[in-house]
Amino acid sequence: MEQPGVRDPAPAPLDVVQDLVNTVDLEGGDEGWRTPADLAAWLRARGIVPGEPDAGTLAAAVVLREALRDVCSAHTGVDVPADALRDLNALLAAAPLRLVADAEGGARVRPAAGLTGLPALTAEVAAAVSAAVAEGTWQRLKACAADTCRWVYYDRSPAGRSRWCTMAICGSRAKMRTYRRRRSTA
Repeated sequence: MEQPGVRDPAPAPLDVVQDLVNTVDLEGGDEGWRTPADLAAWLRARGIVPGEPDAGTLAAAVVLREALRDVCSAHTGVDVPADALRDLNALLAAAPLRLVADAEGGARVRPAAGLTGLPALTAEVAAAVSAAVAEGTWQRLKACAADTCRWVYYDRSPAGRSRWCTMAICGSRAKMRTYRRRRSTA
């Protein structure tokens, strides 16, 4: 799902997290996962074996998506709600990872073999976040500070302190609200 006027996509491996969280456009109301079949198609498009998703799997995938959105909001200085942390940590606990060494002596975290469906997706997310933390890029994946938007974007600004998915839309709206509020109290 693509939102007009939004920044370039996040670099790998964070693109999977960004794509997952942005399967819904909160402002426009466009939900990419209306049915378990939608979730299965989304998983297949990303090379993840979907298994047999049902309504419960879809509901858990939405919980994962929204908990990750809350974590990305924390990258702009907002605390992650306790229930979102609880839910996210429970999903991560059901997504085993393994450490894989390479010929150069390096190592990386990968999803355990044989995972399908939501555990496979959650393991992919965990591996991506682990790599991004190691690279120092995890904190740059942020949710727009506009409550009606919350679109997840990758902050490429030099200081890494942007707050909106796009200055032309959400940033301008926020600045205009602030201007009007100051003007009405003056």
